[in-house]
Amino acid sequence: MNHIRIKNFKILLQYEGTRYQGWQRQDTTGNTIQGKLEAILAKMTGLDFVQVDGSGRTDAGVHALGQVANFKIDTELTAAEIMDYINQYLPEDIGVIGIQEMPERFHSRLNAKGKTYQYRIWNEKLPCVFSRRYVYELPDSLDLDAMRTAASYLEGKHDFKAFTSNRKSKKSTIRTIHSIVIDREGCEVVITYSGDGFLYHMVRILTGTLIEVGLRQRSSASVQALLEKDAAREMAGALVPAKGLCLVEVRY
Repeated sequence: MNHIRIKNFKILLQYEGTRYQGWQRQDTTGNTIQGKLEAILAKMTGLDFVQVDGSGRTDAGVHALGQVANFKIDTELTAAEIMDYINQYLPEDIGVIGIQEMPERFHSRLNAKGKTYQYRIWNEKLPCVFSRRYVYELPDSLDLDAMRTAASYLEGKHDFKAFTSNRKSKKSTIRTIHSIVIDREGCEVVITYSGDGFLYHMVRILTGTLIEVGLRQRSSASVQALLEKDAAREMAGALVPAKGLCLVEVRY
């Protein structure tokens, strides 16, 4: 009688989200990151289904440099052999770049301590041919100093309910943003957000709000009112396109 030992594997993966319907598996399409991984692991193990848990659900069109996920399987394969197998069958815009066996209780989402996202803005009138899938093209001049002042108000522990599209959730909307760094890199303005976690659409709405400050459509100080308990989603800025957003790192 074979002894069954379930192993828990943590994987680090990258993907270009352009042509996918986000991370989360869907009944109506197999075109999700989670769905692709689960289908390959089911094929590898001969099982009907292998569940892959991600650190979070990136939206359709969002990219990842450092997404983390985990899955539990009974296998004699080494971690390296599993990674080779997965990458052999993944499409070229998804790749597993690291794998390790973890303790049984490790969970990529529940054990995450923090995340870093970047939002890239192509702030130039000339077209952005080669990076067009990864940037939001905004030719208008941005006041970065005003944006940095506004960002300083958003740092810390606050109620960010005005910065999420999910109005029905009963879960807490309090999060801590450790830092928001705004840099100009050539033709790009790059906004880097680090925090303990982010709500649905939160980074994209924060970015839309900071852009409105940069365009002088609202003052830096006005951002403070968006953190009050009676603040509503309509008071915050626009939801910027998904393609400029990338999950850079998940911390444990």
